[in-house]
Amino acid sequence: MIHLFINGLAASAGGGLTYLRNVVPVLAATPAAKTTVAVSALLGSELRDLPSITLSALQPPAGAAQRFIWEQQVLPDIVRQSGADLLISAGNFALRKSPVPQILLARNSLYTSRDFFRDVRARRDYYLWLETHAKGALAKKSIRWADCTIAPSRAFADELRNWTGCEIMSVYHGFDHQSFFANDSPLPAAICEKLNMEEDCLRLLFVSHYNYYRNFETLFHAISLLQRGLQNRRVKLFLTCQLRSEQNPGAYHAETAASLIRRLGIEENVVELGTIPYNLLHHVYRGCDIYVTPAYAESFAHPLVEAMASELPVVASDLPVHREICQDAAGYFPPFSPEGLAVDVMRVSESPALAAEMSERGRNRSRDFSWRRHVDRIIEIGEEVVTGWGGGTERRSHDAVSAAGAVYMP
Repeated sequence: MIHLFINGLAASAGGGLTYLRNVVPVLAATPAAKTTVAVSALLGSELRDLPSITLSALQPPAGAAQRFIWEQQVLPDIVRQSGADLLISAGNFALRKSPVPQILLARNSLYTSRDFFRDVRARRDYYLWLETHAKGALAKKSIRWADCTIAPSRAFADELRNWTGCEIMSVYHGFDHQSFFANDSPLPAAICEKLNMEEDCLRLLFVSHYNYYRNFETLFHAISLLQRGLQNRRVKLFLTCQLRSEQNPGAYHAETAASLIRRLGIEENVVELGTIPYNLLHHVYRGCDIYVTPAYAESFAHPLVEAMASELPVVASDLPVHREICQDAAGYFPPFSPEGLAVDVMRVSESPALAAEMSERGRNRSRDFSWRRHVDRIIEIGEEVVTGWGGGTERRSHDAVSAAGAVYMP
C-alpha cells in the first residue's frame, strides 16, 4: 500500500476544487492507497467523513506569495511526520526540498499564454502582469524541483514541454456520471425562476467565475450579434457567476465586463445565476440548449466534459485543448471572433438534426473520461517514482522519471 500526501491548499475555486472533490472520494475507495490530504477548512468539511482519508486542516497565509513561502518552510515537516511515501503537489507549485518523492500536478495555462499577457497589458493591469510573471517563474522552477510533472491534457503537456524543456506526462482528469447526476434535490427557487423566466428562448450556458482568460467580452459581443440575427427568438446567456469583483476569486476586475453589457444593450439577455453548488450543477446544464466557451487559455476544461455528459451541444473557441477534449462533438470558432461564435451558435440552433448529432457525439465522448482510471494511473506513476527515488539517496532526474511512464490517453 502506498501512502500519498496531497497538498491541496491552493484549491480555492474552479478546476482545483473540482479535482479534489472528485479525486479524494475515489482514493477513499482505493485499497491500494492510504491518503493524507492538506486542504482548506471549507473543503475539509466536505471530505471529513471519507474512509482511509486523513485530513490535515492547515491555516496557511491567505496571499499566494505568503502561502508559497509558508509551504516551503512548514510543509516538509508535516509531510515527514505523516509517514507518507509520496507527495502530490496539486497546485502548480512544488516543494523545493521535498522529504519524499514528489509529483507535481500542473494545470495553470496562464503562465504559458501570450494571449493572457497581451490581454492584461491592454487592460493596464500591470500588477497582475507582474504577479503572473513571478508566479510563472516559480511554476517553471517547480517543474524542475519535482520528480515528475503531470498535465491534464496532451496539448497542455506540449505547452509545458516547449516552455521548460522538461519531459511532461499527460493524464486526463476524469468524470463520474453516477456521482455528477446523483443529487435529485431541486435547484433553489430563485435559480429556477431565472432559468424559466422566459419559455421560448435560446438558452446558452457558460460555467465559470469571472476572469480575463475565459474571454467573457467576446461572448457578450456575440450575444449582441445573436440577438440581432435571431429577431423572432430571445437569446439568454446564463452565467454561473456575478459580474462584481468581490464575488469572484482572484484579482480580476469584473466591472468592465458589466459595463460592456450595458453599452451593448443586452442587460435582458445576460442572466447572472451566481455560484451553483457543484452537486446541483447538472440541473443547470440540462436546463439549457447549448454550452459555449470563448476561453483563450485552458489546460483541461471540466465544464466541457460536464456539458457533453449532459447532452448539450458545445460551441468552443478553437484551442488545441478544446479540440482534444471534445474532438468531433463541438463546433469551433476563432477565440477572439464574436462573429464566428455567433455563426456557430446559429448553425446549431437552427438545425435540430445537427444539435442531436452533436449531443450524441458529446455523450459518447464524455464516457472516455474516468476519475477511477485517473487515480489508478496516478498511483501507478507514483509507485514508479517512489521506486526510482531510491529512498531519497539516489534521486532519478526529472526527465528520466517522466519518460519512464507512458502517457495515459483514454
